[in-house]
Amino acid sequence: MIDINLIRKNPEMVKENIRKKFQTEKLEYVDEILKLDENVRSLKIEGDNLRSQRNSLSNNIGMLMKNKEIEQANKIKEEVKSINVRLEEITKQENVLTEKLNSLMMVIPNIIADDVPIGKDDSENVELERFGEPLAPDFPIPYHADILTSINGLDKESAGRTSGNGFYYLMGDAARLVTAMINYARDYMIDKGFIYCIPPFMIRSSVVNGVMSFAEMNAMMYKIEGEDLYLIGTSEHSMIGKFKDQILKEDQLPITMTSYSPCFRKEVGAHGIEERGIYRVHQFEKQEMIVICKPEDSMEWYNKMWKYTVEIFRNLNIPVRTLECCSGDLADLKVKSCDVEAWSPRQKKYFEVGSCSTLGDAQARRLGIKAKGEHGTYYLHTLNNTVLASVRALIALLENNLNRDGSINIPKVLRPYMGGKEIIKPQQ
Repeated sequence: MIDINLIRKNPEMVKENIRKKFQTEKLEYVDEILKLDENVRSLKIEGDNLRSQRNSLSNNIGMLMKNKEIEQANKIKEEVKSINVRLEEITKQENVLTEKLNSLMMVIPNIIADDVPIGKDDSENVELERFGEPLAPDFPIPYHADILTSINGLDKESAGRTSGNGFYYLMGDAARLVTAMINYARDYMIDKGFIYCIPPFMIRSSVVNGVMSFAEMNAMMYKIEGEDLYLIGTSEHSMIGKFKDQILKEDQLPITMTSYSPCFRKEVGAHGIEERGIYRVHQFEKQEMIVICKPEDSMEWYNKMWKYTVEIFRNLNIPVRTLECCSGDLADLKVKSCDVEAWSPRQKKYFEVGSCSTLGDAQARRLGIKAKGEHGTYYLHTLNNTVLASVRALIALLENNLNRDGSINIPKVLRPYMGGKEIIKPQQ
């Protein structure tokens, strides 16, 4: 949610930002917000004036009663009654208009950074940099589900019986590899000074509404029937929610946290759920990172965060690249975002394995996260980044560490988490 003062002072800039996001249906909301805001402020002024008048009259009643001027006192009492009736009307009108105003403010997209490329969707994202040579071996790379099957590592048939399409059992060394990657990513982030956290895996609607747009919520999150709780789609939501309605001291900043969690996603949309593989599924595990910092520090942290992910994947012998997300591919709360994509030697192209975003003070405004400094309180900036998402990282690792004979090299950084094991051989 942007600052309403920005709409008051520069509505045309807000409209231009909406055009850059290709959301022209929202242009009329800016004018509607200005009208609602004007009406709400007029009602507030009227209410304040009436309260002041009522206080003055109430003081007069006391004096008149003391002087036995009962008739005059009763007349003023009627005036006060009339004021109270009007104040009640004002409160009702103000509440209705404020609710409409807030609902419109929630769908106005955040102001994107000046250097964000303009484009309609992810097809117009811009490659920034490559890390590692994207090579394909001189032998065919099987589909990742077939690689997993060769090491007795995947059972989707049983998961279909227990849970339905979009679920899976990882078995043996495949399951162990996922745990090794998550543990390595955790320790890597702890070494970078991040506080390790295992957060709640369910959050209330007030937190959901604070961290994401309604459209994202409907497409992603599972609601717990009969309760005000949602299963998290990513742990940054519950980590950011930890600071809801808090005023932090500047000497606490920046707050840097890394978390482990399972993630649950409906995956509603045209892309659908994969029948055979595990690229897009309803459940996976993830190591995540968040930063809460002063506004002036957010871009420095943004550039640190995505580089951490790149380094982790390179340490897993996986070539990656970074893509700058264009304006139309940015979620409404984001100021700037880049994707980290891993090389697929089977497909001879890159695929997304993580995303780093700065959201400015949008989440902080929705959740009431502030800091107290020398010149008063102010909203903080929030950032998040995928350290490692289990199934996509596993796919990239399998394809990029596969040998001609079907065996899989275990990257050196993972071997301490695999009991010293160096290679996984296919099973008969």
